[in-house]
Amino acid sequence: MKAFVITIYDLPASVASAERCVKSVRNFPVNFWKATTPKDGIDKIFRDKGISPYYFEENGGSYKRNCMSAFHSHFSIWEWCVNNNEEVIIFEHDAICVGDIPLVQSYKGCLSLGQPSYGKWNQPPKLGVQKLVTKNYFPGAHAYRLKPEAARTLIHTATEGKLAGPTDVFLNLEWFPFLEEYYPWPVVARDTYTTIQKEVGCSAKHNWGKDYAILQVQ
Repeated sequence: MKAFVITIYDLPASVASAERCVKSVRNFPVNFWKATTPKDGIDKIFRDKGISPYYFEENGGSYKRNCMSAFHSHFSIWEWCVNNNEEVIIFEHDAICVGDIPLVQSYKGCLSLGQPSYGKWNQPPKLGVQKLVTKNYFPGAHAYRLKPEAARTLIHTATEGKLAGPTDVFLNLEWFPFLEEYYPWPVVARDTYTTIQKEVGCSAKHNWGKDYAILQVQ
């Protein structure tokens, strides 16, 4: 099993956050993964890979190409997972481990590890692995485990199914009934900035406040 933290290499705040994430994980090593950004030519990447940008259209909450780039950062790790036939753990740069990552193998394929980072959510009814209950979609994509067979399904849905969208909303129970989560959550999002959302899109974040920064990434 490999673990990766998505990192914007030319953004010092992202590198610092990712380094903090790596240091917080105590029971296995975490590798840095180069994030996709708009300057990488995200429109062409989507065309070449057959990913539809339809569900990324700006609705006032996010910057379209930044959101597309964030999705592809995850997508590229899904591809690595399939190509290497190896399970992965994916962290976003603002993730912090507050406990050991559970190394259980008895989960169906995609297991959320992160405490909800925005909006309202439901309390999990029991400890350990269970069907996703906090929301009908991932309550933030800042930490999850993924098996190759599940990664293959995610890729197929995003390309052949033309159902790509913002990563956390893309990972929903309607499209992927096998989604599960682990409780108590071993990972929290300690976000103090965003490179994706506009101010109106940040208002539901649990860490939103006057010192929260919106950083422009091209």
